[in-house]
Amino acid sequence: MPSATTNGARIRTNTPAENAYNALESSNRNIALRQLRLSTGKRINAAEDDVAGYITVRSINSRTGTLRSALNSVGDAKNVAAIIQDSLDNINNLLTQIKDAVAYATSGVMGTDEKIALAKSAYRLAEQIQTVVDSTVFGGKQLLGGTFSGDFVVGFNATNQLLTIGLDLTTGTSEFNIAGNDTSLLFNTGRFAGIDGLNLLSLNDVSATNLGIFDSSIVSLTLSSISDALTNVNKIAAYVGGVQNRLSSQEDVIKSQITNYSAAASRIEDADVALEQLSLAKSQFLQQAALTSLTQANQSPQSFLQLFR
Repeated sequence: MPSATTNGARIRTNTPAENAYNALESSNRNIALRQLRLSTGKRINAAEDDVAGYITVRSINSRTGTLRSALNSVGDAKNVAAIIQDSLDNINNLLTQIKDAVAYATSGVMGTDEKIALAKSAYRLAEQIQTVVDSTVFGGKQLLGGTFSGDFVVGFNATNQLLTIGLDLTTGTSEFNIAGNDTSLLFNTGRFAGIDGLNLLSLNDVSATNLGIFDSSIVSLTLSSISDALTNVNKIAAYVGGVQNRLSSQEDVIKSQITNYSAAASRIEDADVALEQLSLAKSQFLQQAALTSLTQANQSPQSFLQLFR
């Protein structure tokens, strides 16, 4: 800290000039600091500026980066869920049309030719269901083929595996009230959507000599089985809808967290432009004052030389 100590008439030690010089150096450093903060927009440009703040901001930035990665993972999960949901809606519509065709076949006024026509028409719809299943793909994975399961880390660290989307259609799923060992939406396995004996491939086998699943003795069972299959497909769609709701909520939470963390980092790290400009003006004034004082202090020895005249 500078003091107002003087050296009296001693000219070998010019204490006022040294004090003025030190004040000038301090003003110059302060000006350089303010100009750096104004040019970078940051109050903390190095750890020496604020050690605690530096560590805190780096920690916040690291967490924010992880949250952004989690947000991308949420986006992928939402894409998968949306693709599955859209395909299930399409399958629902097709299966409803098949059910309507079977319902028409139960009518007593339907002749053999009409039933065959309905069966062939329903088979084309079943083929389209298979096409939908085959084309429901994301990231090289078949989503409705019966074996899809994907883990999505949507929390804020690598160990928080908050959500797993699994549509394992090859096993019984109590959540859907589907029993058995195969609930695949493929129609060439002897089971469709968890219904034993419901093979949509057999729709193409209906003929004048063998009405098959359209025969009057079992057509009611066929209609009931398709109704159950439709219910199971709707349960899966409802499950996916619930997943989508959760993902949307998690997306909102992560976005809010990113905003809050960014605000916290900005409050600690970013420069207050108005305050820095005010401090810069003050330092520039002190710089000019120190220059003037240094000039005057350097002239003091000259006054003592008058004693030799």
